[in-house]
Parts: sequence; structure tokens; C-alpha cells
Amino acid sequence: MFPAPVRRLALLLACALVLPTAAHAAEVVVYSARVEPLIKPLFDAYTKETGVDVRFATDKEGPLLARLQAEGENTQADVLLTVDAGNLWQAAEAGVLRPVDSAVLRANVPAQLRDPGDRWFGLAIRARALVYSPERVKPDELVSYEDLASPKWKGRLCLRTSKKVYNQSLVAMMIARLGEAKAEEIVKGWVANLATEPLASDNQVIEAIDAGKCDVGVVNTYYFGRLLEEKPGLKVRLAWPDKVGPGVHVNISGAGVTRHAKHPAEAQQLLEWLSSPKAQGLFASLNLEFPVNPAVPADPKVTAWGPYKADPANVADAGRLQKQAVMLMDRAGYR
Repeated sequence: MFPAPVRRLALLLACALVLPTAAHAAEVVVYSARVEPLIKPLFDAYTKETGVDVRFATDKEGPLLARLQAEGENTQADVLLTVDAGNLWQAAEAGVLRPVDSAVLRANVPAQLRDPGDRWFGLAIRARALVYSPERVKPDELVSYEDLASPKWKGRLCLRTSKKVYNQSLVAMMIARLGEAKAEEIVKGWVANLATEPLASDNQVIEAIDAGKCDVGVVNTYYFGRLLEEKPGLKVRLAWPDKVGPGVHVNISGAGVTRHAKHPAEAQQLLEWLSSPKAQGLFASLNLEFPVNPAVPADPKVTAWGPYKADPANVADAGRLQKQAVMLMDRAGYR
């Protein structure tokens, strides 16, 4: 048995070692593909409520995944926050995310909007809708994505480039539902109906319709909402392609806990908070998205677009079939 002074000294040294670790644990490090204005208000609110600091770095989706892979177990990142289920699926398949056993997340996030293996969870919904000229198109003409391959739209369609993951995910979900041959036939029909070469952004699709260069296009709803705020006189309207078939293609922005997280418990708590009713309204309204938590109403600007029927398929298919979708689009001449 050591003398009492030695035992006291050992106890003091142990406390000195533990205290910095506990203090350091009161933070979460996030790698985010969402830009600072869309995440900092959330993180500030979380810190104010919990006392946990959130440090973050922002970059494009690809570089963030490459960074996590390169850093391996030395990474400081506890959370990867990114857009599109295709990107989340790729991160999970690359082994940089860990499964999270959370009853809270399973309760707040519908099953079709999270990874079947609980490696990532949707935190906001983005819907891919149709936009059209009310001067040249009647709303009841707009039926589905597949219908855009109809000859009636020849020379009237604008699309964003196939290089963007949003359209890759849309085609991947079509492959899952219709099979590769039918999906390719539809995409070839889109290409045949293009009024111009594929455009660089969803905003350019909307602006081309407004300028009379085409009559109909496909965009994520928040692009339409933000542009309408900037240009209230925009001669473009939004329609839901849910009159036939499974409904509107929805995707997510979401997050997962990194495999080598230094603060996994704190990372899980942050994701749970982001999925909670208290945070969901703010999370979705910052980018005019839809809350993933069905108990939370959307921002009034978003609900003004009217209700829609969402495709119930699991968005994980957007990642699982992404490679096939890219090859299909290339074969169809969709650049």
C-alpha cells in the first residue's frame, strides 16, 4: 500500500489528466458541404442551448469525402454534413461513416429518408419539381418526369447538366422503379426534346424559361424559391410531377457520424437535435427546404407551393444506382 501523500498525489494527477479531456469533449467538429450561412445559425443555436461548441469546415462534397479518406483515423471530423443521398451513400460505402443506434433519429427521420444501416440520416428534404412558363404551358399538361420525353415537349425542355448529382439521383431512382431499359428510353426522349444544350445550374433553367428560351424544366424547389425572392416578377411557376406514378422525386441534405469521430456521443446528440422539432423548422427554412421530421410544418413560403405526393422509395437507391445512372445518361447523349 502506498503512503497517503503518494495516493493523494496520484489522485490529483489523475484528475489533471481527466479534466482537459472532459472540457475538450464539449465540442463537435463538422465537415460540411453546406455553406456557412445555411449552417452557422443552427450551430450557434445549438451551442447556446447546450454549451457544446461546434467547429466546422466547409467545402464541396467530393473534396470533403477525399479529405476524410486521406485523414483516416487522424481526422478531427465528428460529423459529415452533405447534400443528396447519393453523396451520403458514397461516403458510407467508402467506410468513413459509422452506424448510429439512436431511437431519437429513427423516430424523427422516416425510414425512406435514412440509410437502412443507420450510417446517415436525412435532416431536410429537397423536392425536384417542374417549372414552367404560365404564358405557354397549362398546369394540367404537366404530369410526370417521364412525360417530359413526350413529343409534345420537343424543342421546349431545359435541363441542368447531367454532371450534377441532383439529376443523377433522379435518373437512379427511375432505374430502381422502371428498370434500366425504360429509364434510358425516357432520358433519350428528354435529350430529343431539349431546346438548348444542358445548362450549368437550376437557376439558369428557371431564367431560360423566364426569357422564353424554353417552356418547361426540372429544378430543386429551393432554387425556385430563392430566385423568386430576388425577382418577384419572374414569369415562371412551379408544378408537382405527381399526377401519375409514385410521385415527386425527393432527396435530402443529411449527415452521419464519422467512423473515427473523437466525440461520437456529442456528434450523435447534435444529429438528434437537428432532427428535433425545435431545430427542424430553422434547418429547413434557411434554404427553403422541407423539414424531414413529419411533425414539423414547412416554412410558409414553401407551403405556398401546395401539397405534393412524394415517391416513397428509399433515397438510398439514389446512391446505390448512381454509377448506372451516369453511364445511362452518357449513352443517351445527356451531357
